[in-house]
Amino acid sequence: MDVKGDTGREVVVIGGGVAGTSLLLQLVRTLAGRRPPHPVRAVRIVDPRPAGWGLAFGDEDPLLLCNSAAELNSLLADRPGDFVDHLRAHGWTGSAKDCVPRARMAEYCADRADRAREQAARAGIAVEHVRASAESIGTAADGRGGHQVRLSTGEELYADDVVVCTGVQRPRVPRGFAEFRHHPRYLDSPYPASRIRQRLRPRSRVLVLGSHQSATDAALLLCRDGHRATLSSPSGKLPAVRESLAAPPHAYPPLERISRLDPADPYLEDRLVRCVVEAVRLHDRRPLRRQVSRASDPVQRLREETALAEAGACAWPDVIVPLIEQVIELAPELPAGRLEELSAEFAWLTDRYATALARVNARRLLAHFDSGALRLARPYPRAASFEDGLWRVERPGAAPETYDYVVNATGFEQPVLHWDRERTALHLDGAPAGGTAVGRLEADLRVRSGPGAAPQRVWVVGVGTHVRIPFANHLRNVVRQARQVADRLAEPAPDPAFSVISVIRPMPSGDCLS
Repeated sequence: MDVKGDTGREVVVIGGGVAGTSLLLQLVRTLAGRRPPHPVRAVRIVDPRPAGWGLAFGDEDPLLLCNSAAELNSLLADRPGDFVDHLRAHGWTGSAKDCVPRARMAEYCADRADRAREQAARAGIAVEHVRASAESIGTAADGRGGHQVRLSTGEELYADDVVVCTGVQRPRVPRGFAEFRHHPRYLDSPYPASRIRQRLRPRSRVLVLGSHQSATDAALLLCRDGHRATLSSPSGKLPAVRESLAAPPHAYPPLERISRLDPADPYLEDRLVRCVVEAVRLHDRRPLRRQVSRASDPVQRLREETALAEAGACAWPDVIVPLIEQVIELAPELPAGRLEELSAEFAWLTDRYATALARVNARRLLAHFDSGALRLARPYPRAASFEDGLWRVERPGAAPETYDYVVNATGFEQPVLHWDRERTALHLDGAPAGGTAVGRLEADLRVRSGPGAAPQRVWVVGVGTHVRIPFANHLRNVVRQARQVADRLAEPAPDPAFSVISVIRPMPSGDCLS
């Protein structure tokens, strides 16, 4: 696609998953609704995989479900029912509060990206898909004042604006297993599910490291395929249970106070808890202690909380979405370091309740626990070795155990941008020698090279905003961020010599949670 001599901005969007696709859709819709000439003339989507088929949703196994209800998964901020409309158009007859297989979300992204290309073409905006990944963002050397995005192919793309929409890619390294990361009997993550089917021998004994969302996915996949799985994590806890992460059925005035709380208040934690308790009691007079299980055994707790969810005897799930969104609004006003303190203080909420299991998956897990195919072992291993074709795992106070395979399901590292030593280039995949991590973003989600420097025309959307915003993978917030940045990109160019949009995704190293 030759754009020489044409007007319009060159924009690079790094990441073609949910965040990048949402940005593309909302930008094209905005531009197509205006009379030409457009400030953006063309869009080049550069991504090693099709739109939407990334780590979070790009898995065809029907057992892997979105953790959020269908009604929360629209890619368009002004059309919250768009995902449900897509599903209905393809024969789906479920409830808007149901959790659907993740592949349905990837198919939706691909469908809407195709429509965006068609809409762009009708508006005179060209769209092209280039299979590549991005490594760094530097300063253009040709005097045009923009950026140069270096690809894994060795090519470089000029851009006046860059939007970083990368999701999680790098699996965490679990304690005690760093030396085994490349072992043939060790899987660094359970995704894609096909890896488990292809690499494990039938009826294997498998140690799954972790006990939260990724670990429960791994357990469901393994037990379905006839393996025997053991979960083990430092916390030894399983997620709480709810029907789904759905839109709130009512207004919750107590939660609306959260974004107006004094960020410097030393009793902020107590006030946050009071807001939540008041919100739940507003619509359910039962004490919170009766809406959750207090069983010390994690499996019994899972059983009791599944029964509570099935009986409609817990109201706390209804407040999770408005709570997340109010905390997101409060977070940018917090003093330096306060967000990290609050995150540590409320880890119990995030680990068990904000990322609770859908009831259907909780029932599946209980069936595997009851059959003996699945067990939870505590405490976490203190030592591991591979001897005579088997993993040997030792735990304090327990006899050594052997396994055929180990699956790491402890989650993924948050993406972090790094400036090089001279602060002239941003690196997307790891820190360069002498590099500095980007530790904050501006209110409009742009980056700057230093405290006194002007903001760059480089934005971050999605999971990468975790340095400023908690719950950065909350999809409704990601879509709102994409809309905010799309509106900025659709503004008339400050310089008339602008030309292309490119959407680029770095090469994945593994396969977000929703």
